[in-house]
Amino acid sequence: MQYRKLGSSGAVVSHLALGAMTFGDEADEETSRKLMSDYVAAGGNFIDTADVYSEGLSEEIVGRWLADHSADADKVILTTKARFPMGDGPNDLGLSRVHLHKALNASLKRLGVEFIDLYQMHAWDALTPIEETLRFLDDAVSAGKIGHYGFSNFLGWQLTKAVHVARAAGFCAPVTLQPQYNLLVRDIEFEIVPAALDAGIGLLPWSPLGGGWLSGKYRRDEPPSGATRLGEDPDRGMEAYGPRAAQERTWAIIDAVARVAERNGRPMAQVALAWLAERPAVTSVLIGARNQTQLADNLAAADLKLSPEDLDLLNTVSAPQHNVYPYGDQADQQRHRNIAGGR
Repeated sequence: MQYRKLGSSGAVVSHLALGAMTFGDEADEETSRKLMSDYVAAGGNFIDTADVYSEGLSEEIVGRWLADHSADADKVILTTKARFPMGDGPNDLGLSRVHLHKALNASLKRLGVEFIDLYQMHAWDALTPIEETLRFLDDAVSAGKIGHYGFSNFLGWQLTKAVHVARAAGFCAPVTLQPQYNLLVRDIEFEIVPAALDAGIGLLPWSPLGGGWLSGKYRRDEPPSGATRLGEDPDRGMEAYGPRAAQERTWAIIDAVARVAERNGRPMAQVALAWLAERPAVTSVLIGARNQTQLADNLAAADLKLSPEDLDLLNTVSAPQHNVYPYGDQADQQRHRNIAGGR
């Protein structure tokens, strides 16, 4: 397991994080507890949950495990999130001070802790001024309820605005962003990755296996088997990655991952995880699991180092698609300058 700084903070986390979205749903409590124990035993120290996962049950399961494993709990960097509805009222969601006050206290209670290492805003809130959200988070740091804060699913301009508003107001700065990112979904490299690098923000990618597509679950002209977050129908699931015109790219990427996996004698999932863990700005990759075998297979990616040849193949076949403007070659030239000058 590698260890990296949590964004620009001084906190240190393992480069593979354990996502707890399955806890209380696809993984019952007994299985979830075993997953946490196995993960920590493998050297992992970063557990990610959210208030909305299984309507709070995920946090409760994590909290009970922490209470029963005090020695391991001291090693864990804990993160949870708030933003999505936890009730039917108009103030039961969002990033307002009113909702976040209730949400943070509720998460602390469910987790059975007095302090959350990283508190993330699960998505942008168009109704709440970002200044209100940032002031609450700064106050929460000062009150000793959270150590750091970050965001999830923000666009590039939203991240940049939050960073600069925080700096201008003298608030604590955000340290992380949790976006969807994998070999199939690389569009964030146009705006979000550069924004994160500019601000010293660490990326915590979710869905690193593309809902199972990069694990080898699906092959051309073969019926799907097993559950997937994108559904049993591969054509329906494929819609998450663009119209049918883009589906050939998806199959080409899957084929390339399979070739690299065969060349390294590793499962496809490990190849996809190893590729993502080494992308610019990535601090830790969120891995989820429904059982111990699945977790063990994913954790084995920790020691996989892809060759330049493997990386070149994967980078080429998965290159994000763009139009002529504003990300085409001619437009890209407008954002760079030859130090030697010339026409």
